[in-house]
Amino acid sequence: IARVSAGDILVGGPNFGCGSSREHAPLAILGAGIPVVVAHSFARIFYRNGFNMGLPLLEVGEAVERISDGDTLSVDVHQGTVTNTTTGEVIACPPVPEFMQELLAKGGLIPYVRDRLQASGA
Repeated sequence: IARVSAGDILVGGPNFGCGSSREHAPLAILGAGIPVVVAHSFARIFYRNGFNMGLPLLEVGEAVERISDGDTLSVDVHQGTVTNTTTGEVIACPPVPEFMQELLAKGGLIPYVRDRLQASGA
């Protein structure tokens, strides 16, 4: 039986997260110790929920087919790169937009909004 270890990166196919309209799916992924998901593409509501919960998601399109089970990856959400350290290939993808990086840095939407409200004196 394969086990997930903290720090493992989840790799998915097209429309990853389809049918998941609640925050529980990204929370379960984070709870398993997975810090980031790399996929061909994401269902829009899962994509938004992932960032709202503080889970970085990177879309790499067809390049996902060049990642094999057991490969070791290094992900840079700021630059938009997924480096397959097993093969040496660097996959370029759109970087996470600055405002979404702010959400991730705060741990998700609720801590982000809480900090913004405190900073404004509200």
